[in-house]
Amino acid sequence: MTASRTGPLAGLKVVEFAGLGPAPMAAMLLADQGATVLRIERTEAVELGMKRELRHDLLQRNREPLALDLKSAAGRAAALEIVADADALIEGFRPGVMERLGLGPDDCLARNPRLVYGRMTGWGQRGPLAQAAGHDVNYIALTGALHAIGRRGDPPTIPLNLVGDFGGGSLYLAFGLMAALYEVRRSGRGQVVDAGIVDGALSLMTMNYGSLAAGLASTERGTHVVDGGAPFYNVYECADGQWVSVAAIETRFFQELLRRLEIPETLVPDRWDRRVWPALHAQLTACFRTRTRAQWCAQLEGSDACFAPVLAMDEVASHPHMAARGAIVEVGGVPQPAPAPRFSRTPAGPLRPPRTADRAAALGSLCAWFGGDRFRALKDAGLLDAVRGTNAA
Repeated sequence: MTASRTGPLAGLKVVEFAGLGPAPMAAMLLADQGATVLRIERTEAVELGMKRELRHDLLQRNREPLALDLKSAAGRAAALEIVADADALIEGFRPGVMERLGLGPDDCLARNPRLVYGRMTGWGQRGPLAQAAGHDVNYIALTGALHAIGRRGDPPTIPLNLVGDFGGGSLYLAFGLMAALYEVRRSGRGQVVDAGIVDGALSLMTMNYGSLAAGLASTERGTHVVDGGAPFYNVYECADGQWVSVAAIETRFFQELLRRLEIPETLVPDRWDRRVWPALHAQLTACFRTRTRAQWCAQLEGSDACFAPVLAMDEVASHPHMAARGAIVEVGGVPQPAPAPRFSRTPAGPLRPPRTADRAAALGSLCAWFGGDRFRALKDAGLLDAVRGTNAA
């Protein structure tokens, strides 16, 4: 908050109560696009996921950290003063935790009726599992998504924590916040956004549920067009042990793939007859093993064959397309994804690395948050005495 923010969300003020990955990523998405996000951290050491140096905790970028003792009356009072000046709030605790702190929706909306109160949980705010611990793989297991991902005959494949935490969690929370903030313009009233990861991940499966109902898919994984069952929508190993992907679903794209692979169409069986998929997969497997990944890139990349090399994370920045788009940026010596999406008139400003809270910087952030007069009034009233520095790594 020491410098003005730029981007489409410049002027939006969000208070984030520090928590695990999905909630911080939602806050990062807003901050990346210019929102002023004040991150309230604990004053005591608490285990929050896997340990790493702060500069590598990229989900904390673009924020101002503030340590408050929320177990003290002064800390809670300071938090409520911050909430009173915010447009939105993000918290990711189990249901009831914020209420017990005196910072639940009723407490905060009483201070700020226009506040949009975003709640991130795995199981949602209500239901038999609401109070149970869990992580991404548990949440997507309950939606049908995990069961559907993997090769035929193999166990379900864990898709990192992209589908649950970040796809079904962070993105839906960010979307829910923006939808509710838009509605505030009409009603003048805030509300609670219940972003349960199980709900978001299930929503991501909407098309797949439609395919199941239409008979275009079954519950047997690895047997359909986009789940690794189809040989024309798959990954193949090259002569050098590297991998490439093809996704030639449409006829004209498949024909282009065959032409560039130098495979006559007369040698290819009816690709929509699933009985011949194993033979076609073996045919394409043998073909791709005849050249290196670089050779296949020279032959196929940029064509309508629907092709791309399978890159490791440390290869992405140097790929010509990704380099041209500036997809990977370096902040504080750490390569990381650039903000997305991109805006033509109000682009996001430079990224700022994660910061450790200290008292001087925290007070400066609060001065910018409230404005000088209000800051001095709160300071004189002793409400900012709860602001402390932290020893975060």
